[in-house]
Amino acid sequence: MTRDEALKVLGQRVAELRREKGLTQEALAEAMGVSRNHVADIELGVRNTGVWSLLLISKALMLSPAALFEDFTPITMRRLGR
Repeated sequence: MTRDEALKVLGQRVAELRREKGLTQEALAEAMGVSRNHVADIELGVRNTGVWSLLLISKALMLSPAALFEDFTPITMRRLGR
């Protein structure tokens, strides 16, 4: 798995969890204190988001940060490139 693939997997997970909570990108962005474009970039996997943003996403979605990484199994982690 490349860096770009990992960002896409994470972004898809954020989008999935956001939709499950019934939030729009705008609502998530407001809860995080960022722009809707920032959230859209994360969800598209084009933004390498930092730890702080991930914590804000977790807080807004009322989930543990670990929930964002459930799609990263030991097998996929072994495939991570440098």
